Amino acid sequence: QVQLVESGGDLVQAGGSLRLSCAASGRTFSTNSVGWFRQAPGKERETVATITWSGRNIYYADSVKGRFTISVDNAKKSVYLQLNSLKPEDTAVYYCGASLSTSLISSYAVNYWGQGTQVTVSS
Repeated sequence: QVQLVESGGDLVQAGGSLRLSCAASGRTFSTNSVGWFRQAPGKERETVATITWSGRNIYYADSVKGRFTISVDNAKKSVYLQLNSLKPEDTAVYYCGASLSTSLISSYAVNYWGQGTQVTVSS
């Protein structure tokens, strides 16, 4: 099993920034990719950004390209998401997910989930 604990969610004004953190523990050696996903009320969970633990392969959803940056600290088994130029439509619960897959794009490929952290962007 892999445990994921997110932190960093908050209420911010549009145009502001946040940094989300996710610490992984347990059998992390069994996973190859981690990422951030979000779910807004009444909507499906969507992929925000993913990265391999090596840091080589990175994916961003079109809606966040140029505004969000994902990074990993493999030694600490932690993954981060820097959110800049936030918009009200970025409001959602942000989840950290880990996968056995080396090509993590879809939330359906996630094997382990964190509990989520709320990001609210006011206009």
